[in-house]
Amino acid sequence: MEAPASPSSAPGWLPCLLLLALHAWPGAGAQEFPDFQLLQPQGAVSVSAGETLTLNCSLTALTPVGPVKWFKGSGSGRQLVYADKGSSPRVTRAVPSSNTDYTIRINVTRPEDAGIYRCVKFKRGSGADEEFRSGAGTAVSVSASPSAPSVSGPPSRAEPGPPVNFTCTSGGFSPRDIAVTWLKNGAKLPAPQPRVLPEHESVSYSVSSTVGVSLTPGDARSQLTCQIEHSTLPAPLNATYNLRDALRVPPRLRVGTAPAVPVALNESVTFTCRAEGFYPKDASLAWLENGNETNLGKSSPPAENPDGTYTLQSSLEVKATEQRSQSVFTCRVVHDSQPPANVSETLRISRPPPEPGKDDPSPNGEGKLSEEKKIYIAVAVVCAVLVVLVIAVIYLIRVRQRKGKSSPSVRLHEPEKSPSPAPQDSDPNNLTYADLNFDKQKKKKKRSTPRIVEMSPQSEYACIQTGQPAATEDNLTYADLDMVHLSKAPKRPAPRPEEAISEYASVQIQRK
Repeated sequence: MEAPASPSSAPGWLPCLLLLALHAWPGAGAQEFPDFQLLQPQGAVSVSAGETLTLNCSLTALTPVGPVKWFKGSGSGRQLVYADKGSSPRVTRAVPSSNTDYTIRINVTRPEDAGIYRCVKFKRGSGADEEFRSGAGTAVSVSASPSAPSVSGPPSRAEPGPPVNFTCTSGGFSPRDIAVTWLKNGAKLPAPQPRVLPEHESVSYSVSSTVGVSLTPGDARSQLTCQIEHSTLPAPLNATYNLRDALRVPPRLRVGTAPAVPVALNESVTFTCRAEGFYPKDASLAWLENGNETNLGKSSPPAENPDGTYTLQSSLEVKATEQRSQSVFTCRVVHDSQPPANVSETLRISRPPPEPGKDDPSPNGEGKLSEEKKIYIAVAVVCAVLVVLVIAVIYLIRVRQRKGKSSPSVRLHEPEKSPSPAPQDSDPNNLTYADLNFDKQKKKKKRSTPRIVEMSPQSEYACIQTGQPAATEDNLTYADLDMVHLSKAPKRPAPRPEEAISEYASVQIQRK
């Protein structure tokens, strides 16, 4: 009988067969492999984004038989990081040929690589591999620098005045803490605290900061700077915004003439229009005469001012003719596609004083004023002549009255003038004669009633007698007749006789 073979003399394949048998036995557990240990010594590892992350894992025995894998996270949602098949190209084994060292390297780490990593040992079974032993886990944190900041301005250009908002953004950084500073031409601006998102815990974050800036015309040369500081940065990150990209300064318009108005008739006048202090550079000037555009203006190229704004000038030369008097010349500017702005000047013509004896043909109202003066003068002259005539007539009437009163005779003769006067008794109808004779009697005697002698209806003669004609002038009594021209009207009743005691008679006959 042969002695049993010693283990040393057993075939080489026997230990392997034994290991396979043990691995296939479902009841085999950790107690069956007391010498097996899975070592994952790193509790926490910090790495900067872009660097290589090394995660250590080693086995103390070859049994049980089965693969070793790396996972990120835990539970059913864990993510496979390394396996013999299906690994990420960024993940490699540090010692590929080793059966006990399963250290891995993650190249070019990213913020999303942060998390808890576990090395897991599997053993083969009749079906799928079973998890045999898991490491304690390594917490990985990735410090990520913020991305280069970006500054955005308003959607359209803004004019000087109210504040305009500018926003600075950056992202992809970790840890969460970050600082944002705003500078205008190197001077710090007050700004609210930046907003960091997300607000909950995350592997990476983003930041947004907004500042309000009041623009001025001089900001055509100004710069706005957003400065970001983070623990991962050796120096702050800056982003610069040129305020001229958000600025619009409307032009200031001025119109003048050389020489200054008013000007002499037919003199050459140059109108000058200046659009000053505008930004951006694109602007155009045009001339209008009484609302109609003219192409006679000449514009010079825009000139840059010390503060970065521009000035544009245009001139228009015209002749101060009679037809252009009171014409309105308008300078129109169109800037940065905005509605046009206008400024106007009126061409006024100065006129010399009119020569004596000549009318002033000025169409601007001065000639009309002269005509009115002439009318007033003519009316005044006519009125003065009428006044003189009235005074002369009154004077002549008074003179005649005085002559009649001072005559010693009571007989008035006013015959009508004719080339050949006829005798008084030849045609009684042509006579204009009145004769009044009164007897001067003693007051004690009773006076007889005056006798009125009437002529025929066609006669202009009247005679009033009180008795026999007196022989001397001492017996005459005065009689006054005004406007002694008897009418040829029909016969009228005889006037009532005066009282006997009267020594005065007055007869007034109005001429029709």
